[in-house]
Order: sequence, then structure tokens, then C-alpha cells
Amino acid sequence: MLHLDMYASAGVGVLALLLGMALTGRIPFLKRFCIPAPVSGGLIVSLFTLLLYSVFGLECQFDGTVKDLCMMLFFTSVGFQSDIRAIRKGGKPLLVMVALVAALIIAQNLISVGLAKGLNLSPLFGMAAGSIPMSGGHGTSGGFSPLLEQMGLNGASSITMAAATFGLVAGSLLGGPLGEALIRRNRLSGLSARSDVMASVETAPSREEGMESEASAYRKYLKAACVLVMTVALGTGLSWLLAFTGITFPTYFGALITACILRNLFGLSPKWEKELSVGEVVGIGDICLQLFLGMAMASLRLWELASLALPLTLILLAQVSFMALFGAFVAFPLLGRNYNSAVLVSGLCGFGLGATPNAMANMSAVCYKYRYTAEPFIIIPIIGAMFADLINTGVITLFLNLIH
Repeated sequence: MLHLDMYASAGVGVLALLLGMALTGRIPFLKRFCIPAPVSGGLIVSLFTLLLYSVFGLECQFDGTVKDLCMMLFFTSVGFQSDIRAIRKGGKPLLVMVALVAALIIAQNLISVGLAKGLNLSPLFGMAAGSIPMSGGHGTSGGFSPLLEQMGLNGASSITMAAATFGLVAGSLLGGPLGEALIRRNRLSGLSARSDVMASVETAPSREEGMESEASAYRKYLKAACVLVMTVALGTGLSWLLAFTGITFPTYFGALITACILRNLFGLSPKWEKELSVGEVVGIGDICLQLFLGMAMASLRLWELASLALPLTLILLAQVSFMALFGAFVAFPLLGRNYNSAVLVSGLCGFGLGATPNAMANMSAVCYKYRYTAEPFIIIPIIGAMFADLINTGVITLFLNLIH
């Protein structure tokens, strides 16, 4: 047994992240399917630890202290993105998408838990292949896997991370073709000239707009770091109170809810809202997510997946099949059967099986072939930033307490 302390474990996670960044810059496949750098780099590190275990019988044991801290800070930053006022900007399509995401998350857990029971496996295994990795992605997988381990599922981290990686690729493969098929079958749009189709998808700020003094930037990031740490501290108190309910919550839930409350309280005054430095808070959260994923992926115990490969594959294939049917026969009609609906369905596939970047990539690919439309590119980021993690955390918590 090779024990790595918190410093060595964090160092390996950083190496995994840097390796992934180098790979992403050189391998088109990773860019095409929006595979996060820490996932690709961390997978290589975990394959190396698998080799050590298989050939030399040497098992690497990682310390999760720094990883857990990064996870807590990331989910706290997610809470600060939950601005209730954004609901007004999305209108009715946004509300419909929120309802669809909630229904999808519930269905994903029903499918996976039901199949797990049918295969004579623990329902916890079903949860590890449900909305935790599918709609939640690697971030939620890393957040809930320790809880699944505590509840009795051995190898929960390896299962959820493997499922999340599968979902990233499947969501990218499914979304674009399904959206394109809906547009073509229903004759919703003709082909457009590609030179200007995507001209408005991303408008990068000018260099002058982004310039600010180093001292000012330092103060903003310092303030953002202080806000995050204080919110985590307050969230710990809320988690302590929630424990008296007898309901099992993930460790980050108190901090996430506290951040949501603070974001909307401070949003009542433009001056207070500015003091929050939300942009910098989100930036720090994104950095913490990258570090967290690097450490989580590097510490996977892939040898624990050997006996579970077949049932996991069956459940994941069922999830992809359901996503295609749900998008074509439920989401598309409810969203209006128009061009925007088809683009949103392509985004929903990427989002429901992978992550928000996959959804944006899917919609960009569809619009590149046909024409740009602004509404989906407003709605999907709002769903990803504000609602998905909150809904998913609530649904997962409910399921875990029902089956445990």
C-alpha cells in the first residue's frame, strides 16, 4: 500500500490537470466532445495506478482533504450563480425547460434503480449510474460518491466517474444528430451560408473592456475568496441544523443553499450585489472544480469496475436510449415543435448526459448547419448555472433517503 498525504495527493491531481490540458491542445477528439482536461489527464493517471495494482500489487491510497475543500468551494460558487431574476429573462421556454430537466432527472434515477434491482444489484449502484453522473456530470459524481461509499457502495467514485465520462461522449454524439433530424424531418429551416451563421453566438469583449489594474483585480479576487470561505463557514452551521431533520444531505448542501440565499439577498441592492464580486467568485469556483476533478479522477480505483462493467454498460445504454426518446417525443412537442425547440433538444441531450459545455457545443453544431437563434443560448446556461444542480441535489437526496 502506497499512502499519499494531502500534499502529494494534491500534487498528483495538479499533474493530472496539466497533462489533460496538454492532451486537449493536441487531440481533436477531446475538443470535439468537450472532454474536460482533468478528466482526460486524470484517466491516464488512474490507468497508471491500475497498472501498478495489476502488475506489482501496489495500491495507491490518496488523501482527500484538499479535494473535499475544492469540492465545497465549487458547489458554494454554484449557489452564487442562482439569481432568481434571471427567470424573467427566459420566459415560458425557460420554465418548460426547468420542468423537463426535473422530469428527466427523476426518470434517470427511476430507470437506473429499477434496472439495478432487476439485475439483483444494490439500488445504490443504480443511483451511481442515474442522475448523479448523467445530469450531474463529474462534479456531482465527485460530490455524492463519498456519501454512496458511506451508505455501503464499494467503488462508488470509480462507478460514477466512469458513467460521467461515458455520458460526456454519448451526449455529444446524440445531441447534434437528434436536433438535426428533428429540423430536417419537420422542415423547420433551410441551410444557411456558413460564413455568418454563428457570428453572434459568442461576442468576445474588446481588450479595452477587459483591462483593469492589477491592484483592482487583486482586491476583487481577495474579496471573492473571503466571501466563499465565509459562506462555507455559514453553510456548515446550516448543515448542522439540517442533520436534525434525519434526512441525509451531501456535505456541500448547506453551503450551496446559504450561497443561494446570500446571492438573492444582496441582489436586492445594486451596491450590495457589486460587493459580492460574483464574477470572481464563479472564477475561483471554476478553478476549484478543475483541481477537484483532477484529484478525483487520478484517485479512481479502476480495478473495482471489473465485475460491474456489464451491468453498468446496460444501465448506461438504457439512459442514452431514454434520452433520445425523451428529447424527440416529450421535450420537442412541449417546447413548441419549432426550430428553437429542435436546437434546445440538442442542448438538452448534451446537458442531460454530459454537461453545459456539451450542450452549447451541440447547439452550436446545429446552428452552424442551419441558422443562429439566440434563445437556446440564453436558456441553457441559465438552466446549467441556476437550476440543474439544485434540482438534481434535491432529487438525489430524496431517492437516497427512500432507498436507504
